[in-house]
Formats: sequence, C-alpha cells, structure tokens
Amino acid sequence: MAIYEFYCPTCREKFEQRRPMSSAGEPATCARGHRAERVLSMFAVPKGAAVAEAPAGGCCGGGGCACASAN
Repeated sequence: MAIYEFYCPTCREKFEQRRPMSSAGEPATCARGHRAERVLSMFAVPKGAAVAEAPAGGCCGGGGCACASAN
C-alpha cells in the first residue's frame, strides 16, 4: 500500500489516500464526492539538516553521468 496525494479543484483542498500501487492511476473522489486530481508529493527536509557529500566522481559514484562534470 502506498499513500497518494490528491487535489480537489472544487473544494480547493488536498487530501491523502492509501491504495495499492496497482490502483495508483484510478480516479479518486474527495470526501464530498467531487473528482480529484493526483498531485506530486513534496518531501520535507528539516532546515539545517546535514547533506551527505557526493562520492568521488560525482553523485553517481563513478562519473558515469553529467553530474561528475558539474563538480
């Protein structure tokens, strides 16, 4: 089971729904029965949290992508 976020444009509210990943693309309705749209979830990182350093060779750990050239 995964948690998905939805937005109801009629009510202008976001809500979460738990459903199997196989049902991720199915339509959802809000508590009032309006059609809701699935939205991308935002993940929070606490302010001041330490950020891990990228391994040598870039974030992919070996320079196999453009990330290595950005450093």
